[in-house]
Amino acid sequence: MPGSGRLLPVRATESRHSLTRAVVALRGNPRAAVYTEPMWGLSMALVLPYASVYMLALGLHDEQIGLLATISLLSQVVFGLLSGVITDKLGRRTTTAVFDIVAWVVPCVVWAVAHNFWFFLVASLVNGTWQVTQNSWDCLLVEDADPRQITGIYSLVRVAADFSALFAPIAALLVSHYGLVPAVRILYVNAAVVMAIKIAILYRWSTETATGRVRMAQTRGRSMWSLLAEYRGVLPIIVRSRGTIFSLGIMAIVAAVTVVTQTFWQVVVSQKLGVPDPLLPFFPMVRSVLTVLFFFTVIPRLTGRRHLKGALLWGFGVYLAGQALLVAIPGSPPTGTTYVLLGVTLVLDGFGAGILFMLSESLVALHVDRAERSRVMAVQRTCVMLVSAPFGWFGGWLSGMDRTWPFVLTSLLLLGGVLVTALFFVATHDEPDETPVPAPQTAEPHAR
Repeated sequence: MPGSGRLLPVRATESRHSLTRAVVALRGNPRAAVYTEPMWGLSMALVLPYASVYMLALGLHDEQIGLLATISLLSQVVFGLLSGVITDKLGRRTTTAVFDIVAWVVPCVVWAVAHNFWFFLVASLVNGTWQVTQNSWDCLLVEDADPRQITGIYSLVRVAADFSALFAPIAALLVSHYGLVPAVRILYVNAAVVMAIKIAILYRWSTETATGRVRMAQTRGRSMWSLLAEYRGVLPIIVRSRGTIFSLGIMAIVAAVTVVTQTFWQVVVSQKLGVPDPLLPFFPMVRSVLTVLFFFTVIPRLTGRRHLKGALLWGFGVYLAGQALLVAIPGSPPTGTTYVLLGVTLVLDGFGAGILFMLSESLVALHVDRAERSRVMAVQRTCVMLVSAPFGWFGGWLSGMDRTWPFVLTSLLLLGGVLVTALFFVATHDEPDETPVPAPQTAEPHAR
């Protein structure tokens, strides 16, 4: 494995037709991060489609489920703020390994034995530490890569995660055989084991980034509090950059929509539309397959242009259409029309959610101050979580009155995304264009 992570040069015009070349061209940390991402499918992706209905089956109410989503986000706010300091002191590689164990392995064990609201509360608070690894993992992923390849890297991350949904039938078989609650407990235990293996493989095949080594040396022997005090110097960096402010707004909208949809999509499909529990994991599986197809066909054509404004508008518009259609589907009992309309929403959501995830992450990475990446991204993610945190509770409150109302809320948020993009879009010189991307002027990394 090469000693530093970067992508070999890939022409933007080539990526428009296929991401296959980009997959083969991955080296170092990007390769280690992307290649291990499908293991998410054998762990968390198996259980997430059942997370909300599992809570309902154990006696929780819609409002409590929404409250847990908000509490989790508030926990993420705290650890998101600390993430930059932790990532700089421990290094990108070590931080990712340690806090992935805390954020995923430990909560999965708690979820597996949960019996009431308090178990889920503890797990939500601990799970909030994943924001530390979100920062460190992002730095590990892109810091040694060519900036003009960042949209391609995040596309591959999304594709890898979506391919993982192909394992969804495993969960459906378990639920059909054992029943909802016993099957989900088994799935959480499995998630803890597989995530531990994933963490070990990523740690083994990654290396500390060049920026990470510099920051570790600069922060050695300094207290956490003194480093946190330096955040005062980070805020002006963010405020002075129109591009950073714009990318923050886009990420906040996408995050708020994601909180609501991840928490209540399965609830509305199960409780309002009457879809049987064993079928629930097939919907994210189909959505993920469609997203992968879009990433290999339509999305590269949109993101390969000079500016990303058009791609953002397409993403928000199509996703809005999918959310509005979900609201309009008649209630149970489910009919053939119900499943056809759900299929259409999956197509629209697969495209919209996929491209918006990739673009929101890419815009933040492209606009960020590179010398202060970990601290700037920590403050950015903290701001995003503070804005999006209330939407979990608000979505639960709306769902308690009518299970389609959370998706009226997401539709309004996506409409806001269209307006923000149309009125305030800020371009970056690092956006992909029609010209070939030259190789970085650095020596080829040597193997360890």
